[in-house]
Amino acid sequence: MNKLPASSVLFLFLLLLPFTSCSERVENPRMVINEVLVNNEENYVDDYGQRSGWIEIFNNTAKTQDIGGYFLTNDKSNPRKYPIPRGDVLTRIAPHQHVLFWANNKPYQGTFHISFELDPEEDNYIALFDESGTKLIDEIIIPKGQLADVSWGYEMDGVKYDKDGTLQLTRLKKVTPSTNNYTLDKNEKVERFKQQDKFGASMTITSMLVVFCALLVLYIVFKIVGKSSTRISEKRRGKSTTVETTAGKPDPQGIPGEVLSAIFMALHEEQNDVHDFEHTILTINKINKNYSPWSSKIYGLRELPRR
Repeated sequence: MNKLPASSVLFLFLLLLPFTSCSERVENPRMVINEVLVNNEENYVDDYGQRSGWIEIFNNTAKTQDIGGYFLTNDKSNPRKYPIPRGDVLTRIAPHQHVLFWANNKPYQGTFHISFELDPEEDNYIALFDESGTKLIDEIIIPKGQLADVSWGYEMDGVKYDKDGTLQLTRLKKVTPSTNNYTLDKNEKVERFKQQDKFGASMTITSMLVVFCALLVLYIVFKIVGKSSTRISEKRRGKSTTVETTAGKPDPQGIPGEVLSAIFMALHEEQNDVHDFEHTILTINKINKNYSPWSSKIYGLRELPRR
């Protein structure tokens, strides 16, 4: 078998090189600047009741991310323009959740009030850097000429690039701070049901059947519970009647129960020897104690007057 010389292999490689591509898939950042509103005139207000532009950051991972110590900026030459304070529990963003920063240049108002503003008449560059201030996490450019109360971002939260690596930044149909950008205007199932039942007859009949079945079930349950309670009450009443009849029933020889009880008590006292021998004799038993309050002298002493 003849082997190709090394020069021929190198020539073939150089010949095929222009036809090969080493495209690298663009990954979405783990923290995404998800939505930006530059011109806020009649939209949401901050915790001070004031309106200003805002920046929404989305946690694009399945773990809680703490952005305390990160940096937000609108100046490429100054990546550490606004350091996000550490120690605030609200900077811990849960998986696939959002956090909102107000661009009002009033950082003294709190953690989420940054030290720069957004200008609707100019292109707005916004970037998020890590704790070192050198590694870029995400960046976005909002074009100038922004309309009032119209936000820009990504239709699907965190999806900055599609499969082909195309940037998905667009003007959003609805302003959605701290919530999902993608919203459903219509429900397909509801719309299909409306087409099939234009006058609502099926819905009415279904509702009536549900109510009727529920009432029927309640009737059966209460009926069963009532019968069970009646049976239990009758059994208890029968037992109590049997006991009363037995207690008040006279002896077969004609002696009432009260007389028998008195006789039994007398026999009990006779056996225990706790009664007098005769009705005119008082029995006094001897006290076993050496000390008796009847013979104590302390009850006969009187307190001497004080001098």
